[in-house]
Amino acid sequence: MLTRKQFELLRFVHERLKESGVPPSFDEMKDALDLRSKSGIHRLITALEERGFIRRLPNRARAIEVIKLPDSVQHGISSIGGAMSGGGRARGFTPNVIEGNLGRVRASSEDDGGRPVAVPMMGRIAAGTPIEAIQSKSHVINMPADMLGAGDHFALEVRGDSMIDAGILDGDTAVIRKTDTADTGDIVVALIDEEEATLKRFRRRGASIALEPANTAYEVRILPPNRVRIQGKLVSLLRRY
Repeated sequence: MLTRKQFELLRFVHERLKESGVPPSFDEMKDALDLRSKSGIHRLITALEERGFIRRLPNRARAIEVIKLPDSVQHGISSIGGAMSGGGRARGFTPNVIEGNLGRVRASSEDDGGRPVAVPMMGRIAAGTPIEAIQSKSHVINMPADMLGAGDHFALEVRGDSMIDAGILDGDTAVIRKTDTADTGDIVVALIDEEEATLKRFRRRGASIALEPANTAYEVRILPPNRVRIQGKLVSLLRRY
C-alpha cells in the first residue's frame, strides 16, 4: 500500500519517462508534488525503492527506472491518488494520518457489557526523523474501552527512539485520540508542512510551537503555527515482549 505522495510521485515519474524517456529532476518532482524541500522527495524515492516500485541506477545522475506500477496506475486515474493534470501537479489533496472509520468509544451503558473497541491500525509514526504521513488502514486492534476514553481513536506503530525517555519505544503501538488541538505537555501526532508526521511532546513558546523529543540525542523543532497541524493525542501504549 502506497501513501498518496508516494503514489503521486511514482505516477509522475512514470508519465515523464513515457513522454521523454528521461526521469524528472528532483526540483521538478518537488514542484509537481507541492513539497517545500527536496528532502521530502528523497524520502519518497527511498520508500518506493524499498517497496520494489522503482530502481535507482548506479553511476548515473537522475537515473530512475520504474519496475512496476500499482493496478490503479496501470488502469488510468486512481481513486487513491486523485487527479493530476497540467504538468503533473497534484491538486485537491491534503495529507492526513487519519482515514476511514475510527474506533469510537460510546457513552457507557449497561448494555455495553464491557465489549472491546475496534481501533484501526493506520500505519507508522516517526519518533525520530519525521516520515511522510501514512494513510493506509491495515487492520484493527481490539482495545478495552476504559483504556481509551470518549471520542474517535486510531493506532500507529512507533518507529524510532526519540521518545524513549517518555517510555515510548521503537515498535510500540501508540493509540491516539483524534483531535486538532493540544495543551502544553501533551504527546501528539503532529503533521509538519502537510507532508511529514511525527510523535512529539507539544509546547507553546510565545508565538511558536515546539515539538520536543524525549531523548537528548534529538533537537527540539521550533516551528510557526501555520506549519504544524495536530492530528491527535497519545492516550495509550501497547507493547509486545
